[in-house]
Amino acid sequence: MDAQQVITAGQQGLYLMLMVSAPVLGVVLVVGILVSVFQAATQIHESTLSFVPKIVAAIAMLAFAGPWMVTTLVEYIQRTLQALPQAVG
Repeated sequence: MDAQQVITAGQQGLYLMLMVSAPVLGVVLVVGILVSVFQAATQIHESTLSFVPKIVAAIAMLAFAGPWMVTTLVEYIQRTLQALPQAVG
């Protein structure tokens, strides 16, 4: 396994990590901004008011996109493990 293969494998892993985590992070970001705007408009500064909606949104997004995330990760792991003998040998 030469340096180019290692770099390519690392890039693919980082891209996959970004692609799989983006839906949850995006939803939590949007909910956080909406809650912050609500808190600024109403001058209510309760820490649980920002925490609970983010957790609920993250769980809902995981329930919605979870099967796709798991399928994508399993396919990547299968491809990586199948390519391992050619990389070592």
